[in-house]
This record gives sequence, structure tokens and C-alpha cells, in this order.
Amino acid sequence: MKRSWRLSTLLGPTPVARSVSLKLSKVDKLGVIAGAGALPRQIVAACRESGRAFCVLAFEGSADSEMIGDVPIQWIKMSSLSAALDAARNAGVTELVLVGKIPRPNVLELMRDVRSAKFMAKVGTRMLGDDNILSAVVRELEEVEGFRVIAPETLLENLLSTAGTYGVVNPTRDDLADIQRGLDVVHQIGRLDIGQAAIVQNGFVIGVEAAEGTDRLVERCADFVSQELPGGVLVKAAKPTQDRRIDLPAVGLSTVQHVVRAGLRGIAVETGGALIVDRPEMIRAADAAGIFLFGVSLKN
Repeated sequence: MKRSWRLSTLLGPTPVARSVSLKLSKVDKLGVIAGAGALPRQIVAACRESGRAFCVLAFEGSADSEMIGDVPIQWIKMSSLSAALDAARNAGVTELVLVGKIPRPNVLELMRDVRSAKFMAKVGTRMLGDDNILSAVVRELEEVEGFRVIAPETLLENLLSTAGTYGVVNPTRDDLADIQRGLDVVHQIGRLDIGQAAIVQNGFVIGVEAAEGTDRLVERCADFVSQELPGGVLVKAAKPTQDRRIDLPAVGLSTVQHVVRAGLRGIAVETGGALIVDRPEMIRAADAAGIFLFGVSLKN
């Protein structure tokens, strides 16, 4: 895990909203706004297990119906979010959770709409990165739309990262030094709202995450990982000022697979600052591959 506007302030109620509302039950209370990855499926499973009513609004071209599970899905586009949210509101949804990698809005497309343009003008120069964009979206959802945005970890136990070694492989002293170096780097790029991950080997910063996302970062840096030097760590942490209800960095089975292919020694995440998706499967895969999974505090 990655990196959506009104929403009806942006685009206004449309006939689509009325037709969409017919597909959603009046008993639905939680709206799951789903992007790419396995996390939407886990949230849906948690809602079913707890008996919580929900509906799924999934981004076309991003979310995967097979990953979400066998539930009714309302497919949405960035250009018609207002219709989907109006439908959710009409169905009785009061809370929203944003899960999975959500596509960044196409600003030029949004600017073609009068209300979208007004929103863009209101946000102004604050829209300099994903954190600023998503924070503006949450404010719009809560202050204008009247929804309450909740964190995915409030719905799913053991989702938030914890301290220490997760599997059977422990980081070495050299690994711990690389982890600390990586945390320092990620903290700085996070302050600039650039990314949430870095790769460090033997004290050298091989790459930092920007718009491409973690998997592509690892792929891009694989050729620069020296097999003659020890270590090599992927480090992920939240941005210092981000709203932690949305867009926390995520790691999962795919992350492990990419790290193994790149020849890295392990993965480190900020304690309480990352989401661990498919934790049991991820730990088994890491143990089998001989890499470590480690949670560490920024204060260490």
C-alpha cells in the first residue's frame, strides 16, 4: 500500500445517483471504498463475520472483484464519485472506510466540471502531494458530505503493525543500522509528502518511493542491490503529518515476493504506522524465503 473527490460538492447529484441508490439496501451503514490489493477483501470478511451491514464502492480499473469477494459491488469512477456517494447516503451509510490503493484523481478531468473547479480553487496550493490531496478529501467527506471516515484497523484485528520480529528470521546488527537509516530517510521524504518507503543497503540509500508505489520501487531498485554486500532492507513508515485513518503504508504477500526477487534481506515497518495485510500468509512466505519482517519505532 499505493496512493477522489466529492463527491457531490464536486460533481453534484445526477440521475446516475438515483439509479445507483436502487442497488443499495437501506440497512447498509458502512461504505467500503475499495481500491487495489487484498485489504478490501479482508474488510468485507470482517464485516460479514461481525454482522455489520455494509456496501462496497469499488474503483473501476483499480479494484479487483475476485480480491474483494462474492459481494454486490457498485463500480465507480473518479468522474462520478458524487453519484456513488449520494447513493450511499440514500442507502443509510454514515461511515466510510477507504482501503486498498486508490487511484489519484485526474485533475484535468475534474477541472472540466464547475463544482470540481470550485473545490480545486478552495484547496489551492495545498494540493502538492498525496497526503494533502487525501486530507482535503477527508475534510470534504466529513465537513461537507456529513460522513464519518474511520480507520481500517478499527474493523480488522491485527492489521496495524506491531513491534519486533514477526517470523523466525531476526535482523542482524547491520540490518538494524540500515533500518534506522531507512527510517530517517522515509521520515524526511514523508515531511515533503513524497513517499512512504526507502531501500537501504550497507548504509547506502538505493531508492525512495514516489508516485510509483512500493512494488515498482523494489523492481526499479533490484538491479542496484549488490549481492556482494550484506543486507538490503525495504523500510516503510507513515508520513509524519498524515491523517492515519487513510493511506497508511501497507505490506503484504506481494511485498514479500518482490523483496525476495530483488535479493533484499528483509522488510521493516514503523510500529503503529503500517498495515500488515494477510499477516499469516506473509509471515509464512517470509520465513520460507529466509527474510525478516520487523516492526520498529521511529524513536529507536
